[in-house]
Amino acid sequence: MLKSYMQFTKFRLSFLVIISALSGYLFVGGADPLVLLKLSFGGFLVTAASNGINQLLEIMQDSLMKRTQNRPLVTQTIKTKTGLFVSLICLILGSLLLFSINIPSFLLGIGAFVSYSFIYTPLKGKTPWAVFVGAFPGAIPPMLGAIAHTGTFGFIPGLLFFIQFMWQFPHFWAIAWVMHEDYLRAGYFLLPSKSGKSKITALFISLYALALIPISLMPWLLNLTNDWSLLIVAALGFWFYLYAYRLYTTCEDSAAKKLMFASFVYLPIIQFTYVFTQIMH
Repeated sequence: MLKSYMQFTKFRLSFLVIISALSGYLFVGGADPLVLLKLSFGGFLVTAASNGINQLLEIMQDSLMKRTQNRPLVTQTIKTKTGLFVSLICLILGSLLLFSINIPSFLLGIGAFVSYSFIYTPLKGKTPWAVFVGAFPGAIPPMLGAIAHTGTFGFIPGLLFFIQFMWQFPHFWAIAWVMHEDYLRAGYFLLPSKSGKSKITALFISLYALALIPISLMPWLLNLTNDWSLLIVAALGFWFYLYAYRLYTTCEDSAAKKLMFASFVYLPIIQFTYVFTQIMH
């Protein structure tokens, strides 16, 4: 039963969100163990609530896709009313924890929940622009972490938001490429070109991956990190771009899958490179 609830809340995804939030908190100098705990559990619970509501709204679509047809709401391992109850409890507890840190953190958490659950989720079946909309709640975690320490919306939290915002396009489009046929079964078309899995789509992905290199170097350019940041972040950016370029040259599913996995590795390493090189700066 525990496995079913881990699937329902997308435990691994929620955990990755917390890693991102913690990087933002530590980057701006946060060091309070109690705030770290509140941020971790509060962020995790609000993310779990968002994932739960997402699945509640997409039961029919999930039943049509091979990737999701064994989710607990589809198989009725978890009943709809139970899923709604669990989501609401997670939302309430998570929001209270974020509120106990500061009001801006609470507002960001609620904003991410609402925009992901009730704007991004319904848009997925209507337009590929859903990816752009979904990039906003998806980029909130490092900003939330920074604001948990600063208590104010400012340039550095916004910069961390922007870097993760831009990362999401090659990341999610790689997923959308790999899952394209499965997504079509549920009525989702989420690639950036009407041509689908084509050279044009691969060009979009590679251009965003290329643009991510100078964007990810902004903390170094603004003298927020030391020169090790330049070397590590530039090398990782080029490494990530090579996977995107490989997709462009081959247009193969295997290349998209490698890019997808590379994106999962790229982001946390970049974010904690910022943290460590800022500390040593």
